[in-house]
Amino acid sequence: MTARTAEVLRETNETRISVAVNLDGTGRHDMQTGIGFFDHMLDQLARHSLIDIAVGADGDLHIDDHHTVEDTGIVLGQAIAKALGDRRGVTRYASLDLAMDEALTRAAVDISGRPFLVWSVEFPTQKIGTFDTELVREFFQAFAQNAGITLHVDNLAGVNSHHIAETCFKAVARVLRTAVEIDPRQRDAIPSTKGTL
Repeated sequence: MTARTAEVLRETNETRISVAVNLDGTGRHDMQTGIGFFDHMLDQLARHSLIDIAVGADGDLHIDDHHTVEDTGIVLGQAIAKALGDRRGVTRYASLDLAMDEALTRAAVDISGRPFLVWSVEFPTQKIGTFDTELVREFFQAFAQNAGITLHVDNLAGVNSHHIAETCFKAVARVLRTAVEIDPRQRDAIPSTKGTL
């Protein structure tokens, strides 16, 4: 089986983002976005998906975090899509309820080639430290669109914004881990009656 790895670089007037991924990794992570909380969330995404992820970002943080977070979602999504190739052999579907203290979040994914995000998450605060909580959705919107996946994220319980955000990243990580894994019963087949994803 060929290596399911990819590197993507994207440069605009607002950001320069580089991402490297290995879908068959061990969750190694090296996040350098300049945004501490976001790096922490990306660490969780790598660690719990078992996807090796390295992110280097140089963004216009003197304005705010928005461009860097959104563009990281774009490039990470592109890298995942590139590493998936024709998506042959993937398990494709996964869903999970993930608990962390008082917070509970459900995530479901279809590695479908059809990008869509359904987001049912509300944060009790506008910020986690200096990080705008609305950027969590912006990241996942950009990620789902560019990875070519259908992603549902529903927060079912929680009063602490940090815990809610962390359950979102961890739940998505766990469903990605399952969905991108090779299904040994159909490792040479594309998991669709259409014959393509």
